[in-house]
Amino acid sequence: MKPSPGVKTSFKAQMLQAREDAIIHAVNHLLAEKGFDAMTVDEVAANVGIAKASLYKHFPSKEDLAAAAMVRTLRHAQAYLERITEETPPLEKLRQVVRWTMELKLAGEMPSLPSQNSSLRATLTRNQDYMNSLIEVSDRLGEWIESAQAQGSINPQLPAIAILYTLYARACDPVLEFLKMGGQHSDAQIVSLVLSTCFDGLKAR
Repeated sequence: MKPSPGVKTSFKAQMLQAREDAIIHAVNHLLAEKGFDAMTVDEVAANVGIAKASLYKHFPSKEDLAAAAMVRTLRHAQAYLERITEETPPLEKLRQVVRWTMELKLAGEMPSLPSQNSSLRATLTRNQDYMNSLIEVSDRLGEWIESAQAQGSINPQLPAIAILYTLYARACDPVLEFLKMGGQHSDAQIVSLVLSTCFDGLKAR
């Protein structure tokens, strides 16, 4: 847990925090590369260069490791949302966020979690930092979705929650990887193509 601003921490506390940051960084990388089911605690410990017993002193389970990686990602998302100017039209705000998530995905920095895993879901639900960050990000995106619908730039007949989940899904969209494996497009071109299908649809205009 990070100290409050202005509070001096001991050397030992700083070292423990540095180790925890290294663990979360390794988990984030492995989740992005292999996914939750394939990732093992042994791999995480090996990546950090510590014993598995030492790792468990920070995070008691594989699920807790994944939750910590998701908290890190959501906090990065919160910081990114704060950088988007208020003057930006709501639809463009949403496009910028989706572009950012897809760029992270292509760079191998977006953790991938299974949608159906009861123990992982329970751990995430119990994690207050995760839930608070998720609610804050979802509320901000929801406001932009409703504003875009009010302006007529997004179909007002669609439930806002369906649009929100559609945008979230771009962070784990397999189309990105399929196009990258094809080798015919740059990362920037792939992002533009998927953005177009997401926001403009497939219908000829």
